[in-house]
Amino acid sequence: MTEYLAPAGRRAKLNKTLVRWHWISAAVSLIGMLLFSITGITLNHASQIGSDTRVHTHELVLPEAVLQPLRAAAQQKSTELPVTARRWLEQRIDIAVRNDQAEWSENELYLSMPRPGGDAWISIDLHSGELLAEHSDRGWLAYFNDLHKGRHTGAAWRWFIDLFAIACLVFCLTGLWLLALQAQRRVSTWPLVALGLVVPALIALLLIH
Repeated sequence: MTEYLAPAGRRAKLNKTLVRWHWISAAVSLIGMLLFSITGITLNHASQIGSDTRVHTHELVLPEAVLQPLRAAAQQKSTELPVTARRWLEQRIDIAVRNDQAEWSENELYLSMPRPGGDAWISIDLHSGELLAEHSDRGWLAYFNDLHKGRHTGAAWRWFIDLFAIACLVFCLTGLWLLALQAQRRVSTWPLVALGLVVPALIALLLIH
């Protein structure tokens, strides 16, 4: 038999459910909100903070045993590096070869591997075997700033940002409901909510050129 709840009881149950979702979404998104809030400030003042970029360059000559599979892959226009070449590169230079989108020209292989907080690339002359590689590191601040922007972060981090945004949306909507419950007892509730809308709107309309 279905339990009957009076309107007041249903409202109390709904409020209890919303409060539960409010604190759950707050707990889930707390660390993410701290991260994105701090990096929002560092991004806004990136020119004042600055960063020291460290660049490492490598010049090597590939052995014939590594070059042969690369030449074969070049003829097939394969987007993936041969396993032997990949292992050799990772052993000789301090670059994790995780991006297999190889770009082939007539006598050259170019591999671009951008990442949060830095960049890396490898160029190999398939005729002579000469290799030129470079990787740069702009520091931890640039790393977290790039995480904020989702720059070169891969699919897993993009999924995290989407799920984090949903948790923040739940947090805000349930918070709005709780504000509505308190509005009758706190007359400043809606003026403060309106202030949060009016201030950025006026800045955008009047002060952003």
